[in-house]
Amino acid sequence: MTNATAPEQAAQTETRQPRKSMRALLGLGQSVWLDYLRRDMTRSGELAGMVADGLRGMTSNQTIFEQAIAGSADYDDALIDTAMSHATDRETFEALAVKDVQEAADVFRAVYDETDGADGFVSIEVSPELARNTDGSIAEARRLWQEVDRPNVMIKIPGTREGWPAIERCLEEGININITLLFSLEHYQAVADAYLRALEARVAKSQPIDRIASAASLFVSRVDAEVDKRIAAKGDAMAALSGRVAIANARLIYADFVDVTRGARWKLLEARGAKPQRPLWASTGTKNAAYSDVLYVESLIGATTITTVPPETLRLFQDHGVVEQTLPGDVIGARRIMSALGSGGIDFADVNRVLEEEGIAKFTKSLDRILSVIGDKRKILL
Repeated sequence: MTNATAPEQAAQTETRQPRKSMRALLGLGQSVWLDYLRRDMTRSGELAGMVADGLRGMTSNQTIFEQAIAGSADYDDALIDTAMSHATDRETFEALAVKDVQEAADVFRAVYDETDGADGFVSIEVSPELARNTDGSIAEARRLWQEVDRPNVMIKIPGTREGWPAIERCLEEGININITLLFSLEHYQAVADAYLRALEARVAKSQPIDRIASAASLFVSRVDAEVDKRIAAKGDAMAALSGRVAIANARLIYADFVDVTRGARWKLLEARGAKPQRPLWASTGTKNAAYSDVLYVESLIGATTITTVPPETLRLFQDHGVVEQTLPGDVIGARRIMSALGSGGIDFADVNRVLEEEGIAKFTKSLDRILSVIGDKRKILL
């Protein structure tokens, strides 16, 4: 007989039962990556359990590390070790982040090997301060790639205009790249073409392309958050578009991805072992309480894609999400929605600009807070 309460018993049951929805999504060709990383996950066995249940990758960024380092004591022992060192707070943060990514990549290594390098990746991001600095992004991506020293790591570079040549250069050099902060079809097409050019350049130099990996991370819910504000400012005339633009935009991006992978240019690369640059649905947590809490996961399920979910969104989807193929979806209807948006006076290029700037600012602010927390903790732990 147990003295556990009903909620505790339910939690224990959930822990014992495999998370079937991740396996079901995998059956439809979509990988689930966790949009979260904390040191205790790798060392407690929690991450290994999630991988056994079907998790196929993990992403990190400055905001995620801020939450992990500031919100737990997991890093205190490591900070004690560095408290007396000459390492700067920035160098200390990078060392912590690199170690976390290495440990997580090691947990996912079996997935990477089993899928012949198609999955099992962990991402680490260049400094957001370099989002407008092409050469700086290339240099930092090279350094992080060497420091992490794992074949199943991806270096995240923002998909800004300044980031496009950095992305292409790094891919051509054999560095796996996760392009972050993408919001529009135009910017997606630019990084998709950068991937093709990088692979073609390697082929021209007789270099292998079968282990080059890339993902194009499209931020979803942030699009609706910004567009819905603009729709509301227009009054009732455009109200019918609220909550529909982000998914319509993602559908058009997926349709473009499908077209690329059916084209002759891609087929030549595929014949040499190239793997597609998968669309990755990021920012999948619902920000508007009026919408379904699993809207952006359920609406974007399709072959050869990745959905990244924060822990709470994953929990909600495990609880009541519907697993069925929803991509490509109504592409013609998606074009009508985007056309209606423009006809109504909302410039999506400007939406992209604002979201890109906000994203850079958010990650930069998180980096500043991380460095402040590290500095304070190192002093306290002396």
